[in-house]
Amino acid sequence: MNYIRTAMLLAGMTALFMGIGFMIGGQSGMLIALAIAAAMNVFSYWNADKMVLRMHHAQEVDERSMPDFYRMVQRLAQNADLPMPKVYIINNPQPNAFATGRNPQNAAVAATTGLLNMLTPEEVAGVMAHELAHVKNHDTLIMTITATIAGAISMLANFAFFFGGNRNNPLGIVGMLLMMIVAPMAAMVVQMAISRTREYAADRMGARICGEPMWLASALGKIAGGVERIHNPDAEANPATAHMFIMNPLSGERMDNLFSTHPNTQNRIDELRKLSDGGLGTGGRASYGSAGSAPGSGPWAGMGSRPGTSEPHRPKGPWG
Repeated sequence: MNYIRTAMLLAGMTALFMGIGFMIGGQSGMLIALAIAAAMNVFSYWNADKMVLRMHHAQEVDERSMPDFYRMVQRLAQNADLPMPKVYIINNPQPNAFATGRNPQNAAVAATTGLLNMLTPEEVAGVMAHELAHVKNHDTLIMTITATIAGAISMLANFAFFFGGNRNNPLGIVGMLLMMIVAPMAAMVVQMAISRTREYAADRMGARICGEPMWLASALGKIAGGVERIHNPDAEANPATAHMFIMNPLSGERMDNLFSTHPNTQNRIDELRKLSDGGLGTGGRASYGSAGSAPGSGPWAGMGSRPGTSEPHRPKGPWG
């Protein structure tokens, strides 16, 4: 149902785009705008992942530089039957993460240092499983396409403002004014609706990838508090990338509405709790090292115990 809904929303955006092109320049104007949008799509298809990672100053890590985190993603990718994605760290105190890439063979996942500092290994595993679910569902490509179409619609509206519209436009000047104001807003609403739809689907698949829905549920609660308290300057400078994160980095989303890029956090937690109540996982009681793996093989394994306790030592930060 989510795929059908996404397809319908994409079709609606395409129809809106074509209609605006015709109102501005008739058939010839529509074809010119379509050619420009197609070129934008091709460029985005090949380069969007690199652009997004560069915008947020992400640094690639490997098994030598961050062995525990890298191996966590590796094991989750194996659970999801995915090729190993590239792994990035963003030096940012806000807890967040995103996935990008045009397909599973060219995917990348990124987590902030704030996420690794604030969350337990189990919660980090839930978050990274969610991001791998986006990769498996090809959501990163879908969101790139919708962002490109939305940008093209805004571009056409600007053309109408500067150059006027098609003289044969049956709605006249009133129609042109409505188009310039309403069309970009409608495109933004559709783009955000697609993002909200894909987040619920990624939550469900991510819970199955890591095997513990409550790990992700617990992580979402902490991330929601973190994004409300901690600013993300890179995200504020590039708001078009907000929908890619596991939670809107610009503000905590408190309610589902037409202008929210993500679903309400409590609604997401409730859906994950339903999966747990339905028998998936152990209700969050398992540790990452014991969930389908050998004891002590979790993402921060080998760190030893805290002095005078049997509790595993947690690193103070993502670098150990």
